[in-house]
Amino acid sequence: MDAASIAMRANFRRADVITMINKANAGHIGGSLSSLDIISVLYDRVMNIDPKMLKDPNRDRFLLSKGHSVEGYLVVLADKGFFPKEELREFSQAGSHLIGHPNNKVPGIEMCTGALGHGLSIGVGMALAAKRLNRTYRTFVLLGDGELAEGSVWEAAMAGANYRLDNLFAIIDRNGLQISGDTEDVMALENLAEKWTAFGWNVTEVDGHDVQAMMDYFSSRKAENKPHCLICKTIKCKGLPAGENKKEWHHKVPNEQQVKEALEALGVKEVDWL
Repeated sequence: MDAASIAMRANFRRADVITMINKANAGHIGGSLSSLDIISVLYDRVMNIDPKMLKDPNRDRFLLSKGHSVEGYLVVLADKGFFPKEELREFSQAGSHLIGHPNNKVPGIEMCTGALGHGLSIGVGMALAAKRLNRTYRTFVLLGDGELAEGSVWEAAMAGANYRLDNLFAIIDRNGLQISGDTEDVMALENLAEKWTAFGWNVTEVDGHDVQAMMDYFSSRKAENKPHCLICKTIKCKGLPAGENKKEWHHKVPNEQQVKEALEALGVKEVDWL
């Protein structure tokens, strides 16, 4: 799939997320929309993963460390055939396994995540296991930038470099906002690239909405004996005109008019699972 096709597909998935949160009357919309291009590139182009081979020992692993942004993740899994898209109607409903954080009862989800700061530690363990078992799989961990205030992230970063885990990718959704405000006001991160470099990682910065740039990054040869950090500059709530780059849309439900405006902006007439 080429970059234009993936970008278009990501916009249809944004329409799914916006509609799903509206119907459920709940959801972390901001980070789900900012990270959708990243997750789409991984699942549509980069990762070796197949819904028909969920137990393949050499499947690539994906962990959503910023587990509150599960809505975008669920939409991608449904779109890739891990479960029927019609089940998106059940998101956040009583008795549903599609809840507000990743649930490993959902096909394709490796781990239950959501307590921030844990995902990279799990990813280090998975990547280290691959090395010791001579497996070919890679591990991809998507983190939020606000999450980087957790000290356990940096313990994991130190361990990843110590064990020379060049099969490990930490991808940061750098939208600059968290629930309580601008990340630089809450807990300053910059210079973020220099921090990860100092911890021994191979660091690259890209536009997290530039599908071609992310594809080029993942297809290029990587430095050996170092884990990889990709810092993706993104827009919080990307694709929802009423919410873009506004901290109050970290967790907020769009009304019917805002949904209509978003679908028009995304070029989507209707979703196909209602």
